[in-house]
Amino acid sequence: MTTPVCTGASRAVAASAGHRRYPSFSSYVRARGPVLLRTARSLTANPSDAEDLLQTALTKTYVAWERIEDHRALDGYVRRALVNTRTSQWRKRKVDEFACEELPEKEVAPAPDPAEHQPLHDAMWRAVLKLPDRQRAMVVLRYYEDLSEAQTAEVLGVSVGTVKSAVSRALRKLREDPGLAPVR
Repeated sequence: MTTPVCTGASRAVAASAGHRRYPSFSSYVRARGPVLLRTARSLTANPSDAEDLLQTALTKTYVAWERIEDHRALDGYVRRALVNTRTSQWRKRKVDEFACEELPEKEVAPAPDPAEHQPLHDAMWRAVLKLPDRQRAMVVLRYYEDLSEAQTAEVLGVSVGTVKSAVSRALRKLREDPGLAPVR
């Protein structure tokens, strides 16, 4: 099945007497056009832009046809032309700026002051320091160092089940800690 872009490319070549000059180019476009169009479509969001992109890449290929030594590598050559052309289009894309009365950005609430969270961090750390050494080590590794249960078990040389049960008991103690009551 021949797509309009391939027919268009063949007509463009024929119109410029390319079909007489490079009949192998015309047959290449007819044979490989649909595959190359799929590649072009994967590079653009709009099917019309893909057709234009393929036309441009095929034009560049036609101009270089005599310099291409290995015609078995034509697909790679045309794909590279597609990518390079698309990259050039992307780089040349003009961004229009318009002056307007209102700023389009939404007002963002200011971020909370980190100093406001400091009492919470201090209270939590004091509560963690009250834990037994082994539980404290597991809580620090799990929640402050963000290690998984398996990684914590490996670091401490214990089983994963030991980490789970010890962390569970430590969290229960932290929930019951009177120093954290105002924070809850």
